[in-house]
Order: sequence, then structure tokens, then C-alpha cells
Amino acid sequence: MSELGIGLLYGVVTLLVMFSGMPIAFSLGGVALAFMAVLMPASSLDTVTQNVYEEMASITLLSIPLFILKGAAIGKSPAGRDLYLALHAWMHRIPGGLGIANVFACGLFAAMAGSSPATCSAIGSAGIPEMRSRGYSGGFAAGIIAAGGTLGILLPPSITMILYAVAAEQSLGRLFLAGVGPGLLLVALFSFYASWRYRREYRAALANHAAGGIKSAYLDQRVYSLREKLEMLPRVLPFIVLLIGVMVALYGGYATPSETAGLGALLALTLIAVVYGIWRPAQLAPILGSTLRESTMLMFIVGMSLLYSYVMSYLHISQSAAEWILTLGLSRWALLAVILLMVVVLGFFLPPVSIILMTAPVILPPLKVAGFDLIWFGVVMTIVMEMGLIHPPVGLNIFVIKNIVPDVPLKEVLWGVLPFVGLMLAAIILCCFVPQIATAFPDAVMGVAK
Repeated sequence: MSELGIGLLYGVVTLLVMFSGMPIAFSLGGVALAFMAVLMPASSLDTVTQNVYEEMASITLLSIPLFILKGAAIGKSPAGRDLYLALHAWMHRIPGGLGIANVFACGLFAAMAGSSPATCSAIGSAGIPEMRSRGYSGGFAAGIIAAGGTLGILLPPSITMILYAVAAEQSLGRLFLAGVGPGLLLVALFSFYASWRYRREYRAALANHAAGGIKSAYLDQRVYSLREKLEMLPRVLPFIVLLIGVMVALYGGYATPSETAGLGALLALTLIAVVYGIWRPAQLAPILGSTLRESTMLMFIVGMSLLYSYVMSYLHISQSAAEWILTLGLSRWALLAVILLMVVVLGFFLPPVSIILMTAPVILPPLKVAGFDLIWFGVVMTIVMEMGLIHPPVGLNIFVIKNIVPDVPLKEVLWGVLPFVGLMLAAIILCCFVPQIATAFPDAVMGVAK
């Protein structure tokens, strides 16, 4: 069988196994083992454990469980709720300030936790009921949290970016810094939309009340005193200091990513012990249990995905696919558009981790030949995968939101997130025309890449 035929068979079998409902890690590992048994020397099966171990023996991957522990410590404590309430109190006078506070809270929490579902759950459990009690429509409130939660895979420390750095063999520190500019851009776009949508709904509520309709909660806004605002700060500031300290340690060259992750996890556990009194074994058990489950699941996917990629490389599937893409003679921007479209389609069915590890061997060589900066592309690809978190049929963040507000119809949630998908698309276009949005910050901090 030709390399093209083997490649097509490999892809089709993988999709069929995944659609059967088998977990992703077992799907990838099972397909890889089957093709090894049939098409590779029998001795290759004896080296499966060694190959997986060697692929995962990366000091960068060590940071993943530590960042997950840091995020779990913050996410399983009341820190997210307190962060949101403090931002709400200080921003309530701004038109749409409650929605903007949720966007900012998602951004800050994402930068501390590095996980989109954790961000949605931590901020949404407090933010969505508060917004709805203040008159925000269910879809609007759900859209803000679902979209804000996607920042968890873009703003450092992003688990998704760690895996991309490993797959693309790029600097993790530079990649983290490259995500800051586009992350702030998305925060700004989401905030402007939240303010505009608030004004629109507020005017509609005002007109309805003037016409004799029911008075909306939009028209009854609580005013916080300066004393109330100041009382909220002591619980929030330590976690902001933690975020700043971790970033200074990483980008100041004082610690490696793994050391920074360990430092952040230790400080997060210390803070929740001091601020919230969470230190007893029974209180720490949910945090450690959540960390163990998520880390095991993620590392299992990483290991099986790397084995899957190894088989692709051995059978020359990835090399042949890359060569075939180059023979199409597409312009560099057409090539980028086709690849991003493929990522969008994969996002209908797969989580970001699987997309990165499955596609990297195929798409990165042609992009490098076409002259694209792989750090810049990593950021753009991450934004595209962010879109996958809030559009059907998978839309992981959508289902997290549904668990928080089961009374809001799914249709209303979907209509609420669609404008944010459009804003993400606008951010991608801006990054294509102005790549400095992603590259300027890492170049300024770490020097221009050679």
C-alpha cells in the first residue's frame, strides 16, 4: 500500500474509533498499536513503553501537573468568587461594568489557573447568577463567561501552550509572552461588546418600563461605598501578588517554567491556607484529588498522542502529508487559511490538546517552509481553538455553563456566545495583518528571535 493510502487509512480508522465513544487517549493509543502490529517490525511493540517514556521525558511537561495544582488550589477555594466580587464593586459605575468585571475576572483567573473549564466554573458560579439578578439576559451572561473562560488556554500559564511548545520545539517562555498581547486584545474586544450590549439591553428595559411594563432589575443597581470596596481588597491582593510574582520569576530568568510552576503551586496552597483557612487534609483532599485526576488524564493523552505521532513519522505519513501540502502550490496565506480551517473543523469534535498533538507533525513543516513564525502561529492557532471551546457540537465551555445554569435553554446559550466567536475571528484577522500584536512583547523582553 502507498504512503498516501496508509495515511488515509490511518486517519479514517482514528476518526471511526473516536466516534465510537472510546476515550481519546485509548483511541489514539489503540490505533497506533494496531498499525505498529500490522505495518511495523514485530520488535517495535517491545519498545512501546520505552518510546512513550522517552517522548514524555521532557522537563517542560513536568510543569503541567504543577500548574494544574496551582489552578486547582485557586479554583477549589473561594478565591475566584472574591476576585469577581472585588472587580464588580470597583467597576459598577461603568456602563456594563458588571459584564466587564466578569471579563476581567476571567482574564485574571485564567492567568492564575491556566484552564478554561476551571475559569468558567470558578467565575461563572458567582458571576452568572449575579448578572442575571441585575437584569442581564441568560444568553448574554452565559456568553460573557463562556468566552471569558477561553482565555485560560491563551494567557500564561496555558497548559495548551505548554503542549504546543513541546510539539513545535519552541521556547515556552517566548510563547507565553506572545499570548499576552492577543489575550489583552480579546479582553478589550469582549469588554467593549459587553458595554455596548449592556447599553442596548438597558435602553430596552427603560423603554419597556416607561411604557408601563415590568421594572427590570437593570434599573435597580446597587451602589457600593468606598468602605465596602476597600474591605474586599485584602482577600484579592495576595493572589494578584502571586500572579505577578510567578511571572517575574519566569520572565526575569530567576526560575525555569517547571520551577515557576512548583513555586506557584506552593504559594497558592500557602495563600488559601492563610486567607481561607484551607489546610486540613479533608479540605485539601478535593484539591489534590482534582489535580491527580486531571493530570493523569492529560498526561495519558499526551503520552498516547506522542506514540500516535511517532507511528505517523515512522510510516512517513506526516512527512508525505507535509510534502503533499507543499506540492499544492498554495500561496502562504492560502496555506495558512486552509490549515486554520482544518483546525476549526477538528475543533468541532476534539479538544485543543488532541488537535495540537495530532496535527503538529503535519502542519508545522509546511508553515515553516512558507516563512511563518511558529511562535506567532501558535498564538493564532490557540485563538482558533478557543473558538472551538464555545461553538457546537463539542463546545466544552458551553456544557460547563449549562451545568451552572441548567434553566437557561441551550439555544439561548448558543446565541449568546456567537458574537464572541465573531470577535475572536476579528482578533485572528488583526493578528494576521499586525503580527506584532503577538511578537512585540516577547521580542522586547527576550530579544528578537534568530
